[in-house]
Amino acid sequence: MADPLTLDELAQLSGVPAETLHDWQARGLIGRQEMAIFEPDDGRRARLIRRLLRRGVAVEALAQAERSEGFVTRYLGYVSQESLRTYSVERASERIGLDVAVLQRFVSAAGLGAPDDLLSDEDVELLLGVKVFLESGLPAEALEQLLRVYAEALGRIAEAEVRVFHFYVHERLRAAGMAGSELVAATEAARARMIPVVEPTIRTFHRKGFARAVEEDALLHLQEDTGFVIPGQLRCAVAFVDLASFTPLAEVMGDETAADVLARFSHLVREAVGQCDGRAVKQIGDAFMLVFSDARAAVTCVLDIERRTMVEPQFPALRGGIQWGEVLYRDGDYLGVNVNVAARLADAAQRHQTVVTAAMKDEAAGVVGVEFVPLGRRALKGIAEEVELFAVVALGAEGSQARRVDPVCGIEVRPTTATARLVLDGHEHVFCCTTCLQRFVEAPERYHAAAAAKRPTNT
Repeated sequence: MADPLTLDELAQLSGVPAETLHDWQARGLIGRQEMAIFEPDDGRRARLIRRLLRRGVAVEALAQAERSEGFVTRYLGYVSQESLRTYSVERASERIGLDVAVLQRFVSAAGLGAPDDLLSDEDVELLLGVKVFLESGLPAEALEQLLRVYAEALGRIAEAEVRVFHFYVHERLRAAGMAGSELVAATEAARARMIPVVEPTIRTFHRKGFARAVEEDALLHLQEDTGFVIPGQLRCAVAFVDLASFTPLAEVMGDETAADVLARFSHLVREAVGQCDGRAVKQIGDAFMLVFSDARAAVTCVLDIERRTMVEPQFPALRGGIQWGEVLYRDGDYLGVNVNVAARLADAAQRHQTVVTAAMKDEAAGVVGVEFVPLGRRALKGIAEEVELFAVVALGAEGSQARRVDPVCGIEVRPTTATARLVLDGHEHVFCCTTCLQRFVEAPERYHAAAAAKRPTNT
């Protein structure tokens, strides 16, 4: 058992001023009142409390939650299992054998606490491993990229674990009528069953992802006449896909319905990308950025996403843009002019349209069942010169005329599944729900004139 700590020792080990610790003790958050000694767990509690207060929690609210339900005690085991923070960056640099300035760069890239935080034994062990990467030949700037990707990607994974558990386990138990100690016990029992399988699951996904990345690296090595002179530069197809009229859909239907549409769209996109050996780099709202080592696979994938969305009985129209060329790989992302061009192509696309440049058309030559229809030279936002564009058309595909556009939310509806119909000035409008019908009836002048611009087009 570890030796007890004095107030000053606890302040030194936790990085929290002694007067603040004394106040927390008086509020029942750490230690025992009327006692001048503390346990090592009080240092961990102090760290957790400091982090919660930094997030905007009031200290009195935290003290009340601790008194009523043992709030800090309950969470302590999940977030503070590492040792007390006992190293300044200067002391850590002596132990690790790295220059302070270099080490600070790695600490910052890895997100190891705020600037005034001390480093834990676990942090130092991690940084000793980082030194192995450095000594193996990975430059410091590349290592910073890798650390940022690790920290951000795994942080996002951890956030998803906690959020999904809260919304789909804790909240459902609460909705079923559980409360107080019964709710806490049921939640903790469920969490205790899940936690042991989290890290093995992550390791499995990492092994699968690593194997796939190695295959991509093999393809990169086999590319001829690359002429690479910039570290991290490679040639690939970059695609952007998004949903037309998504903003009015969210405005009319509300966040929950919009989130359901996005969840369905995400499933359709990721399923198609997986089957075409591509990768979904990121999602921003309703837009996805995709990358492919093969230009033909990129075309096939975007057209497959279009086909999948068209099968849905009610769904927004897809827009897409694809560009081929050199890009820069940095921090797990892809950057450069060709990425910007791909995004602008998607912006310029009409409903049910995928737009490419001549470079992309030439690289994807030979893709089966596809025609590249000239659109002429057009100006793209942020691009100095006009660009020759082509629309990608799947031969023999079902026409978008099979669906009609709801003039209010922009969702496309099959006539057979429309909730309501209304004829105005000789044109029939269809509606996906009574909410859209009601909005249209209340202000037909707002939607009727714009309806024609939303009607589906094939090119």
